[in-house]
Amino acid sequence: MTDQRLANLARILVEYSTAVRPGDHVAILTQPIAMPLVEEIYRQVLAAGGYPYVQLGGLRSRVETENLEYLLFTEGSEDQIQHVNRFEKIIREEFEVLIALYSESNTRGLSNVDPTRQRLRAKAYSEVTRVYQQRSATRDLRWAITLFPTQAYAQDAEMSLDEFSDYVFQTTFADREDPIAAWLELRAEQQKLVDRLKGKKRLEVKGPNIDLTLTIEGRDFINSDGTHNMPSGEIYTSPVENSANGWVRFTYPAIRQSREVEGIELKFEHGQVVKASAEKNQDFLINMLDTDPGARYLGEFAIGTNKRINRFIKNILFDEKIGGTIHMAVGFGFPEVGGVNESAIHWDMICDMRDGGQILADGELIYESGEFLF
Repeated sequence: MTDQRLANLARILVEYSTAVRPGDHVAILTQPIAMPLVEEIYRQVLAAGGYPYVQLGGLRSRVETENLEYLLFTEGSEDQIQHVNRFEKIIREEFEVLIALYSESNTRGLSNVDPTRQRLRAKAYSEVTRVYQQRSATRDLRWAITLFPTQAYAQDAEMSLDEFSDYVFQTTFADREDPIAAWLELRAEQQKLVDRLKGKKRLEVKGPNIDLTLTIEGRDFINSDGTHNMPSGEIYTSPVENSANGWVRFTYPAIRQSREVEGIELKFEHGQVVKASAEKNQDFLINMLDTDPGARYLGEFAIGTNKRINRFIKNILFDEKIGGTIHMAVGFGFPEVGGVNESAIHWDMICDMRDGGQILADGELIYESGEFLF
């Protein structure tokens, strides 16, 4: 028998997150282990009148399974690594809907791969990424990302698989009788925050781990309400590219390409990272910041609001929404809010604000110790 929560999650993705319509071409990117959820999504897409296409691979792995991705990086030539997968290009440029399922069986499988080879691949996909961002901004491409529970994710989170599955279904509202109503309620709550921040020009972010100023003039916040990331629960914007000044120490490890980078500290001057250090994997951090000129500028400033997401599980899809935290991403910005920074990367890093952190907007204290004051 199918777990009703899987059916609910599939319904959320198809009916709410991507709003599949008759005639839509729907790409479902997955690993084989996630087939129980794939089948439910497939069923929902058919019911909506769409054309489902299933591709083995995921958003991170560029339509290669985990083992094939490892072989590409360790045995492929530089030319092969930089070759853009045609399936990937067609999906990003022509399909109306993309649903990606993170479903790794080994989250550390690329830990020993040469990061310069990974950087080559990221840069090769710059044009595909640019088109994807533009189509996403106009909703010409409707996409959603979620996670299928696996033993690897459960181990990272220090939970049993059953406990982790419960956590996934709780935080996506798939355990609710009417999950879409729950997401509409969260949307309304977050919209109030977005509306209060509209027209603000300058943010000051202060606390034990941060002292940073940003300009957001002309850059509205976006209500991240589950129509892209599932789960969600954040409001975010792209700050003015040359405006970040100050420093930040990220309180959780930043995980990218199977590596944990711990104790990251960044110093900004006129928007650019001018000094970067880490307690673990510092060389990888510097390598990623040197991907291209845009990789040293902020593409995102965001505030996590989802109180159901209440613990760090080493998965950014969940962790960046922890209620009481902020996160920033170096790399590409969001054109839908006026962001113009271009980069092959977008790397989110999280800072806890629940221990005295403050946010001031145009001099007014609006947020303290993880709570909004309006």
